[in-house]
Amino acid sequence: MALPVVALVGRPNVGKSTIFNRIISQRLSIVEDTPGVTRDRIYAHGEWIGQEFSIIDTGGITMDDQTLNKEITSQAEIAIEEADVVVMIVDARVGVTTEDELVAKILYQSHKPIVLAANKADNLEQRQDIYDFYTLGLGQ
Repeated sequence: MALPVVALVGRPNVGKSTIFNRIISQRLSIVEDTPGVTRDRIYAHGEWIGQEFSIIDTGGITMDDQTLNKEITSQAEIAIEEADVVVMIVDARVGVTTEDELVAKILYQSHKPIVLAANKADNLEQRQDIYDFYTLGLGQ
């Protein structure tokens, strides 16, 4: 029986690779503050609360029209197609951006179950800012 597939998507530098590494309990994806470090899809086996699954780390989806960024976005779109569920990761410190809205629009069109994860909400004040992400229309 095939394991369910989870894809981590979002704009650049929201912490997708950090979360990916944390879930798989190893440093498979490179983590940098520089956008564009993760370019291809990276696959691993994950387990969370006793549930096993395949997990895909992706590069950031961006509106940038440069060839490399188009290829990175294309890789993320392939991961979305392969996924049974998509986790859209956003940066709570930055708030909702135009690129977050673009990612949400792409995910709406996928007709896949979507879980919204507000990352980098490390203190009570930042946790209060997560409610702005309801504007993306992805539920709770």
